[in-house]
Amino acid sequence: MPSSPDLTLLLTALAASCDAAVRVRLVAAGHDEVRTVHGYVFQHLLVGPVRVTDLADLLGMTAQGASKVVAEMERVGYVVRRPDPGDSRVRLVEMTPRGHEAVEAGRAARAAVTAELLASLGTGADRVVDSLHELADRTGALRDLMARRLRP
Repeated sequence: MPSSPDLTLLLTALAASCDAAVRVRLVAAGHDEVRTVHGYVFQHLLVGPVRVTDLADLLGMTAQGASKVVAEMERVGYVVRRPDPGDSRVRLVEMTPRGHEAVEAGRAARAAVTAELLASLGTGADRVVDSLHELADRTGALRDLMARRLRP
């Protein structure tokens, strides 16, 4: 173990490991097409349909980039594009039932991975979680997550 811990490196490694474990569970649940960027899109569609240009702004990417991700998600059945009832020239992106299933499968997978990690920490789990909450709060990361402002 290094004499001076590189917290950024440790958190990056842990996040990658957690992401891989969640992905394994998503594949087992029949959602092998889900990519990390899809999770960011899902978060913005949970509140209802969104225009591609607005989605691009929310994700911090170009409209072309957002449109490409939406097209990919549409091909695998997670979203559909429909005309905006207020302006037929505008297309709204919304989640399909399969998209909602993927979100639920992701939540279940994250809960399972969390439970395994906490169980491996034993009695020290509460202290670790409290410390991570404190760091997330201090850095603003928790606020950004709750406001759906984290970007891919």
